[in-house]
Amino acid sequence: MNDIRTPRLLLRRWQEDDLLPLAEIHADPTVMQWIGDGRPRSLEETAEDIEAWEEEWDEEGFGLFAVELLGSGELAGAVGLYVADSPPELAGRIAIGWRLGRVYWGQGYASEAAHAALEFALQDRGIDQVVAAPRPGDSASANVLDKLGMKAEGSAQDPVHGHDLRLYSIDLTEFEG
Repeated sequence: MNDIRTPRLLLRRWQEDDLLPLAEIHADPTVMQWIGDGRPRSLEETAEDIEAWEEEWDEEGFGLFAVELLGSGELAGAVGLYVADSPPELAGRIAIGWRLGRVYWGQGYASEAAHAALEFALQDRGIDQVVAAPRPGDSASANVLDKLGMKAEGSAQDPVHGHDLRLYSIDLTEFEG
């Protein structure tokens, strides 16, 4: 898998020295409020996340990329594709997700990286549809999904954490990369 360069970002596989910067991102309650159960993650949990993402790369040929700023080399967060296991309405489908450190919010990095991940899905992996399931109230993620051209297709409930989800999808044959 080759790295993906955008005008401002490098999307790449995970490296050992990414653990501490990602753990700092995961320790921020504001960053994590919309992810999973909404609580910050420990260093150990962050290491488990990276290990799981790398395993998905090896097994599926896609996963979450490390997002690095080209200008500084700083780790801004993660973006990419994964096989959804819940809610049941999305189980087994390929989903897109991201998390960026709060200092990188509001600068278009999430949209830029997510757009590159969708292009990767279509052009490099031949994936024909991608889904997403943000929580209502996560307006920043909804804005990114709108910029990507993803359309709301309904709602569901997270069977593990019990919160509501909005379901989005995009047919990548219609994606304007």
